[in-house]
Amino acid sequence: MTREECADRLIRGRRATRAFRPDPVPQDTLEDVFGLAASAPSNSNTQPWQIEVVSGATRDRLSAALVKAYEQQHLSTDFPYRTDLYVGTYGERRRLAGAIMYGAAGIDHDDDDARAAYDAESLRFYGAPHVAMLFLPENAEVRMAADLGIYVQTLLLALESRGISSCPQGLLGFYADTVRAVLGVQNRKLLLGVSFGYAEAGAAINGISVPRAPLSETTRFHS
Repeated sequence: MTREECADRLIRGRRATRAFRPDPVPQDTLEDVFGLAASAPSNSNTQPWQIEVVSGATRDRLSAALVKAYEQQHLSTDFPYRTDLYVGTYGERRRLAGAIMYGAAGIDHDDDDARAAYDAESLRFYGAPHVAMLFLPENAEVRMAADLGIYVQTLLLALESRGISSCPQGLLGFYADTVRAVLGVQNRKLLLGVSFGYAEAGAAINGISVPRAPLSETTRFHS
């Protein structure tokens, strides 16, 4: 297989996984993957990310604390989020992706209770045995968030290359105070988390595919 074919398979084959087996990833593999992800580029090589990889009993404590914060509506975000950011074409893409995901989970569009229960399940990391919480320095703004975005994509591909499935979860960043308290993190801003492990074979939710916009909609070539 050529380098191009390997890259195509890796990039196009990666997708968000939302049903995991409980089997943990071996520690040496974790260190290998996160060592590879650390090769990600950043502005002036500042490498502003701080990664907290959570497993075992700490993972269970974190999940329980997140579900409690969700039930008590105790939101705490370090980076602003508004649903009205996604208007027009972007809102349509978002709604379509949601319809595909909830449909695969057997949840009707108007079933608010079932949707809420599924949101709570996401705070259990969809059953994944591991979650990586991705932090930036306390003075971080959009520029550093861009560096972390590059790191996240590198991490997702590093995981995929080792046969490890993943799901980046922006919702985990909505409970930053809770995450910091459980993990004992100070002076850091939380942007998102990535749940990861081995995919549950045959789970319908893992087989979904969301459409990508045609290149002509997103990219212009100038000459």
